[in-house]
Amino acid sequence: MIIAIRAFIVLCWSAALASALPATAQQAERPSTILISIDGMRPDYLDRGLTPNLNALKAKGVAAAMRPSFPTKTFPNHYTIVTGMRPDRSGIVGNSMIDPRRPGQIFSMGDSKQALDPFWWNESEPVWITAEKAGVRSATMFWPGSEVASGDAAAGPTLRPRDWMRFDQNISNEQRVNTVLDWMRRPADIRPQLITMYFDTVDTAGHRFGPGRTPELDAAIADVDARIGELVAGLAAMGREANIVITADHGMAQTAEDRIIQLDDLIDSASYIAVEMGPYGAIEPVTGTDTRVYDALLKPHDHMQCYRKEDLPARLHYGKNPRVAAIICLAAPGWTILSGPPRYPVTGGAHGYDNADPDMLALFMAFGPSIKPVADLPVFDNVDVYPLVARLAGFDPLPSDGNAKTLAGIVGR
Repeated sequence: MIIAIRAFIVLCWSAALASALPATAQQAERPSTILISIDGMRPDYLDRGLTPNLNALKAKGVAAAMRPSFPTKTFPNHYTIVTGMRPDRSGIVGNSMIDPRRPGQIFSMGDSKQALDPFWWNESEPVWITAEKAGVRSATMFWPGSEVASGDAAAGPTLRPRDWMRFDQNISNEQRVNTVLDWMRRPADIRPQLITMYFDTVDTAGHRFGPGRTPELDAAIADVDARIGELVAGLAAMGREANIVITADHGMAQTAEDRIIQLDDLIDSASYIAVEMGPYGAIEPVTGTDTRVYDALLKPHDHMQCYRKEDLPARLHYGKNPRVAAIICLAAPGWTILSGPPRYPVTGGAHGYDNADPDMLALFMAFGPSIKPVADLPVFDNVDVYPLVARLAGFDPLPSDGNAKTLAGIVGR
């Protein structure tokens, strides 16, 4: 009888202690969620015999082709994945863009002053900020937008992931994985529950050498596969559970120097601002040019179709944001729109084409203790990743363009 009473007291004390634990300690029981981007990773790259780790993990979880948002560029799609908002609503409408509130300025990936300015990013809230507000500790081992403080410093405190790294291409893939493993070795109260990680080397090789079977691209694919294998093995060695979601921002298509559309052959360059060129063109007429730019571009052209932004096909979900240039031109697959001499040889691969182009499809994978294997997952829109990540990490997502039902069936518990 005395033993039974003591056991009852111990059980009550344990229950009281558990209820008194801070939220962070209770969350530590949930597997961490690691969101990985392999920039430029086409789904069919898994069929090359170069990815034993990813193919083994595919058998334990889910792998599918994912439709990127238009424009099929790096910054817009990475921000779509972590906000659930298509580029027209997230505010990141291109790798380069303009805003009528900032006349004379162009946001560009290569201009750190603009790329790190919160003004461009604060039209939507990324998942790591929503996590922090919900008391879920986050960490970002690179991701477009993760270096930028969220919020208006003039209006009050800004937020960042609790741990974050400034992007540096010289930090190797191995170092990136080791950083994440170091975070996962931490005690539960300071261990991230939501982590992002970014690999850029497959995209770099695809741009330089094209998406075909080249030694350089194959080596990049094999290296990322090996690094993900090391991540999974490292987690297993330390006994840490994690749900891992692997995404890509877009695919890659072959380009060539004999498939070029030169805008300067159609309209004098002084009449327009070339906001973004390549597989699609974002063109803003210069003030005072009347209709001459529209008249030159909004008519039939070989290998290119141009639209007023308000007349773009509805399926693109693009053109309402003030940051979208007045005229958007879509190149035919494999063709490149240029304004003036190219800054680099038009060879290798490119992305930015219509998101209905099969070459633009991106890889999606998920595996871990909360993911149940699903053999045949149809192509879905990348906005649907956001509610999945929030659910896995244990907090409510913000309203978005994503449909939580799309991937609900892959979550087992």
